Amino acid sequence: MDWLTTVDHKKIGILYMIAGLFFFLIGGLEAVVIRVQLMKPMNDVVSSDTFNELITMHGTTMIFLAAMPLLFALMNAVIPLQIGARDVAFPFLNSLGFWTFFFGGVLLNLSWFAGTVPDAGWTSYVPLAGPTYNSGHGVDYYVIGLQIAGIGTLLGGINFMATIINMRAPGLSFMRLPMFTWTIFITSALIVFAFPALTVGLVALMFDRLFHANFFEVANGGNEVLWEHIFWVFGHPEVYILIVPAFGVISEVVSTFSRKRLFGYSSMVFATVLIAFLGFMVWAHHMFTTGLGPVANGLFSIATMLIAVPTGVKIFNWLFTLWGGSIRFTTASLFAIGFIPTFVMGGVTGVMLASAPADYQYHDTYFVVAHFHYVIVGGLIFGIFSGLHYWWPKMFGRMLNETLGKITFWTFFIGFHLTFFIQHFLGLLGMPRRVYTYLDGQGFNNMNFISTIGAFLMGIGTIAFLLNIFITWSKPRNAAADAWEDGRSLEWSIPSPPPEYNFKQTPLVRGYDAWWKEKMEGKTAMTPAEPVGSIHMPSPSILPLIMSLGLFIAGFGFMYDRLIVGGLGLLITFACMILRSLYDDHGFHIEPEDQDEGVHA
Repeated sequence: MDWLTTVDHKKIGILYMIAGLFFFLIGGLEAVVIRVQLMKPMNDVVSSDTFNELITMHGTTMIFLAAMPLLFALMNAVIPLQIGARDVAFPFLNSLGFWTFFFGGVLLNLSWFAGTVPDAGWTSYVPLAGPTYNSGHGVDYYVIGLQIAGIGTLLGGINFMATIINMRAPGLSFMRLPMFTWTIFITSALIVFAFPALTVGLVALMFDRLFHANFFEVANGGNEVLWEHIFWVFGHPEVYILIVPAFGVISEVVSTFSRKRLFGYSSMVFATVLIAFLGFMVWAHHMFTTGLGPVANGLFSIATMLIAVPTGVKIFNWLFTLWGGSIRFTTASLFAIGFIPTFVMGGVTGVMLASAPADYQYHDTYFVVAHFHYVIVGGLIFGIFSGLHYWWPKMFGRMLNETLGKITFWTFFIGFHLTFFIQHFLGLLGMPRRVYTYLDGQGFNNMNFISTIGAFLMGIGTIAFLLNIFITWSKPRNAAADAWEDGRSLEWSIPSPPPEYNFKQTPLVRGYDAWWKEKMEGKTAMTPAEPVGSIHMPSPSILPLIMSLGLFIAGFGFMYDRLIVGGLGLLITFACMILRSLYDDHGFHIEPEDQDEGVHA
């Protein structure tokens, strides 16, 4: 019951992590089946219909239900600690955000059991996803599941913006924020501006499918290119919503394990802001082949290449941070160091794709698949693995096993490059993406076979990580407060795992790398900014869970034209909203005499 009602950001972070890893495994299994089907020419492991369902669900699950929640897990676990706060700005919203995401994801994946699975690709292009060509309920699961999950993401974005603006410890000015906090702040802003576009698109598609509107129905005067614009106005910033937090993780890890201040901190901050800003200016580079004309193609091509500049700044900053540092090769730092060349390769192919004439050749080949996975897996997933290994002792009070960690790294790293490096050449040879099989004698056989072997290696790496979690779980909680001994930011100044209230006294920040600064002056704790006193905490609540369940029921009702069921679901949600509005919850206080006892509660 404690976990179902919690509004504590640390527990919500763990819930996000468990849910994210669960969906990551589902998405990974789908990927392995895809690769097994493509292992040899004219293979028949799955049918063409099932293959379409697999690539749609793999992409959708990985982006929306695995990558996003794992980032939210790190955000929740770390951000309030890094800024010296006792919780996030809106703890109730934080809980609501998790449960709406979770139920949206469950709704989407229930389509496998309902027998009608989304099969129009993860981008769900119309008219393929419209009612004319897709009459089953498959795409409805996609549309409604993502709308419910998207509410959670949007709430999270608003919440973390408010938290970072309003709840920083005294002395923690914006230009003293840890780099991870900066990247999450920028990511939250991206979420707040990008997700409404997706919501609008999904609502329009839902109206087309459920109520016979004509937003995208060409025969009735709709416009199918409109969907591409709406989707990519969200979709390109989404790529940065995913990768920018990974930049933050890498900055923290590289700095800690080379025992050096991050090189060029302010340039790093401005580069990140610039990346986010330009991220909104480039969406149509996904549409060079739709015939927008030379002016649009030219402008979007130039804007896309511009993004390489601030990204390059970040790469050099990491390299200069490592330069001359006393580097420790822990699992976290291996993932961070492996991230750098991998992400550069993804960036180089991105610049190739940004050239509109060349894109005509690359478009819809495996070259694009390779590029995308180099950025998202080689960038984001490496970043997430790095962050999980790095902050694990802070979250759970236990150190992950380094030997197993290194096995995870090497199998995943080698498997990743085996899988996707070779796909660039498959694409250049002309293998189209989204095809469920291919003919013999086209020169694709060996490369596809190697690619599949790599996918199995990545699977083994993931299993090693899960094994690591289970083995570590049985060990005692004995991680030190400053688990890596070289921690630089505030989260390493309090016990691992942190007490419910995080900080007994709000710390006073006297510079960048606040905790490092105090340690260098021989202090063993942060200077407090307030006397010991009673700490106000928010009360747990079951309402977020029930509200999300209401939306889940409503989704089913509207999908299957059962308006009574749909209405009932909405009624549950609105009733919870009214309860929340009318019942004044003042939370509770932890008195000074109880503060040390409950450290590990």
